[in-house]
Amino acid sequence: MSAFLGAFILIINMSIFYLVAFLSIVFSLLVIFSKNPVHSVLYLIITFFTFTVHYILLNAQFLAIVNFIVYMGAIMVLFLFVIMLLNLNRDTEPMHSLVIKIIGIIAGGCLALTLIGALKATLSYKVPVVVTKSDLGLVKNLGKVLFNEFLLPFELSSVLLLSAMVGAILLAKKESNAIN
Repeated sequence: MSAFLGAFILIINMSIFYLVAFLSIVFSLLVIFSKNPVHSVLYLIITFFTFTVHYILLNAQFLAIVNFIVYMGAIMVLFLFVIMLLNLNRDTEPMHSLVIKIIGIIAGGCLALTLIGALKATLSYKVPVVVTKSDLGLVKNLGKVLFNEFLLPFELSSVLLLSAMVGAILLAKKESNAIN
């Protein structure tokens, strides 16, 4: 009975994983091929949400939380507001020259070759990769490593972010001591 339940849970997890992977691909293609930039950003938010589900399924809770808060909550909302404020339409879009289009086709071809090579390398493996540690992506382990081995870089980055925040406040602050 226990083996049957384990196999059933494994089949359910694999089904959810493949469904979310399919949705990730569909929504990322919608990001690329959407004509409306606001719809493109909304599809990108949904794509990041599917990545969060992947992180949860792969037992990486910290990455899931960071992806949800930072990318979906902050950066994508910022992109959405910027696009809405810019009021982009076809009349204001510049015409691209033939050279830029050819460079874009070459870059896309290089990306396609890289993806095909990565797919061939992935399909050549016969033995599936199995994670032996079940607590690999937990926040507790990340905290131990972050505050033991990487304490100095962590504190230096916090001081750097603090100085950047103070600089941004000083640049944005209006001169209150100006001569009237």
